[in-house]
Amino acid sequence: MESILNPFAPGAGTRPYAMAGRDAILEEVRVSIGRVVLGRPAKNHALIGLRGVGKTVLLEEIRSRAENTGHIVVQIEAPEKKSLPAALIPELRLALVRFSRRESAKDLAQRGLRALAGFASAMKLKFSDVEVQFDIEPEVGLADIGDLEHDLSVLLETIATAAQRTSTALILLIDELQHVPTSQLGPLISALHRCAQRQLPIILIGAGLPQLRGRIGNAKTYAERMIEFSELSVLNRTESIDAICIPLQSEGVQIEADALELILDDTQGYPYFLQEWGKHAWNCAQQSPITRRDVEDARVIAHASLDVSFFGVRFDRVTQKERLYLATMAALGKGPYETSDVSDAIGESLQELAALRSRLIEKGMIYSPRHGLIDFTVPLFGQFILRRMPPR
Repeated sequence: MESILNPFAPGAGTRPYAMAGRDAILEEVRVSIGRVVLGRPAKNHALIGLRGVGKTVLLEEIRSRAENTGHIVVQIEAPEKKSLPAALIPELRLALVRFSRRESAKDLAQRGLRALAGFASAMKLKFSDVEVQFDIEPEVGLADIGDLEHDLSVLLETIATAAQRTSTALILLIDELQHVPTSQLGPLISALHRCAQRQLPIILIGAGLPQLRGRIGNAKTYAERMIEFSELSVLNRTESIDAICIPLQSEGVQIEADALELILDDTQGYPYFLQEWGKHAWNCAQQSPITRRDVEDARVIAHASLDVSFFGVRFDRVTQKERLYLATMAALGKGPYETSDVSDAIGESLQELAALRSRLIEKGMIYSPRHGLIDFTVPLFGQFILRRMPPR
């Protein structure tokens, strides 16, 4: 079959043909955005899940729908080694430029730009990676004190006032939110809280790995009352079938029942893997319908592709000692794993391995579902490790 027409799209944040299983979350976010525009109470949202469950795809869909209805979106990916102000300032500047093009908010947008200039100047003294230059004079005393919690609150309040004037919302979309240090996440939550108290139309939609929930809770004691946590997990059987069959049907292609069952078994409902298997099954098939043999051939190619990219790039980031820890986890079978079991298998105490375990959590390789337990943040990662490092 023609590869150019392949309807499957495995990739980082690439929108699939069918957004299976996420309608309820999209509707919750739509309602929350609508409520803040009206000045009514609404929670912010945090999308929580493992790698490959579609968090980034969902953020992109939210962005597209919000912009299509006239809202202003600030979208960033929180980097591991960059401060939140450095990531936010350029995007907030673009948002204010967009507000300035709306006649009703032009004056407020200009004041917002003066506030942002003062904020940037103050943050340069605290964060060495803030490098943005402004061609507008800051307003003295407006978001320029040098305290992140105070200044960010004043800045977002000033920008949200421009959104209020235009009857739209300012939407902050932050991917990989778990990378934001607690010392910066706390001020962000505090700023959102202040805006909510003033009934200003601003909302955060964040996404991150499972440890994000704990980070948010540690950042501010009241944070969990401000944020709706949505757990993104695997797709159920019906949703998984839709993720495969709807794209195929759009191109007039069928798939045999046993071939479909093999894809469902291999992918275990993970959205990214469904896209990967669908792509290679299409490319391996000579004609419709796609057969079990086509999927068996696709499986070999999919595993090889994942081992190099999805799994391999993450595995290459860890040290040899950290690899041993991960391999020990994988050899114990399916997680989650007792930290004591891993320590016993390695032959070192929990205390001796605590720093190594913390580094793996910081690198996003593992997380702790609850005290004393750990698991991989990447689905099927244990199987990859056993292929790469078979137990002796």
